[in-house]
Amino acid sequence: MADPLFPALVAPPAKTALTFGELTLDYPGLAAVAGTLARELRASEVARVAVWATPTLHTSVAVIASLLAGVPAVPVNPKIGERELGHIVSDSEPGLVLTEPGVELPPALAALPRKDVPLTGAPADPLEEPGPEAPALIIYTSGTTGPPKGVVLPRRAIAGTLDALEDAWQWSADDVLVHALPLFHVHGLILGILGPVRRGGSARHVGRFSTEAIAKELTDGATMMFGVPTMYHRIAGEVDGNPELAKAFGRARLLVSGSAALPVHDHQRITAATGQQVVERYGMTETLMNTSVRADGERKPGAVGVPLRGVELRLVDDEGEPVEETGAVGEIQVRGSNLFTEYLNRPDATAEAFTEGWFRTGDMATRDADGYVRIVGRKATDLIKSGGYKIGAGEIENALLEHPGVAEAAVTGEPDPDLGERIVAWIVPDGPAPAERELADHVARLLSPHKRPRVVRFLDALPRNEMGKVMKRALHPGQG
Repeated sequence: MADPLFPALVAPPAKTALTFGELTLDYPGLAAVAGTLARELRASEVARVAVWATPTLHTSVAVIASLLAGVPAVPVNPKIGERELGHIVSDSEPGLVLTEPGVELPPALAALPRKDVPLTGAPADPLEEPGPEAPALIIYTSGTTGPPKGVVLPRRAIAGTLDALEDAWQWSADDVLVHALPLFHVHGLILGILGPVRRGGSARHVGRFSTEAIAKELTDGATMMFGVPTMYHRIAGEVDGNPELAKAFGRARLLVSGSAALPVHDHQRITAATGQQVVERYGMTETLMNTSVRADGERKPGAVGVPLRGVELRLVDDEGEPVEETGAVGEIQVRGSNLFTEYLNRPDATAEAFTEGWFRTGDMATRDADGYVRIVGRKATDLIKSGGYKIGAGEIENALLEHPGVAEAAVTGEPDPDLGERIVAWIVPDGPAPAERELADHVARLLSPHKRPRVVRFLDALPRNEMGKVMKRALHPGQG
């Protein structure tokens, strides 16, 4: 019999497992509720289930029950567009949709058999769970160059990543995690819900993010917070000058940021106000977590730490040769038990994603003498080849954010007949817009002259997705 994915549901402790506002399940209750639904799913013999992944206790129960039953779950973003949803349903062919009661589903899901997730159930013996290679979740990536691809994540990837984070973050059953992340992707669902349950700890979801809601939970016993940079940017602005908020965040054992790079300026503001140094980690849907700053390690703002236990990581150049030089830019490739199995129904894309067992992430990074990885951007959108130099957009963005007149910044490249590509800065000003020359000189002084923006364009806001990542493909010369 395979090892249980959630040992605390086999021998439930008398403690709170999940809290969503007024709704709470302790471990005996979660074992009963999820176990009852798992037996129904096993008996139904459906091959896959879709989960209408609202940020609710019902979604959490649905996913955990699917995992207990050994039925792969496809979490669906409740804000998804009609065309993208149609693709996901036709591609993954779920036999059933699990949802919280009372929700009106869009037509593509409403056409499927529906099961409203109950929050009641009877205790029973646990079901036998499938082996480590069995598919657990199918999470669809955002399709930047075509329809989204279904990333098939096996049980061993989920267990391996969560156990590696137990090691890196000293994550224990005593920890209480608070967050406000969506539950249709790796960060909020796997790390933010499945992580605490695998550890036998607790998770509190506050619904819509606010600095005050997170601070209230940290004051009331929460020990960890997971968030994305847009959340930490708001925290940085609000704890500065608010001693009560600063004190609340200072109580946390660990503040973790992920899903995009956290600007160094926000790191510094949070540390100055709270004494806390935010921990960054790096992962992808296809790899789950690859690296992290360790709880007992040095915190280096802007760095995503070292490879996690069980993960091999290398940087390679354009010819696929390993980059050994400290500080040199290369593409990140990884291998280990954390990797996905395949892109659903896409053997071509699966084969293309690997080189001799190494997954090609498309992320560009440097590595320092201590082995800390620093992401400089995506190969397709954030690596700028200008005047014979390979330049990462990320370090220029961080430099721009240190200017007092800059609230937000994104950097891209565009064709230049002389340089190959020229550096373009997209700026949301903080007050009156600074002069373009002033910003270029600021970057040249902090970094080097060849990294200064040649063009500056001002915007009211940067285009971002729900995870706070800047959608650089939406930036083009017609804007600004």
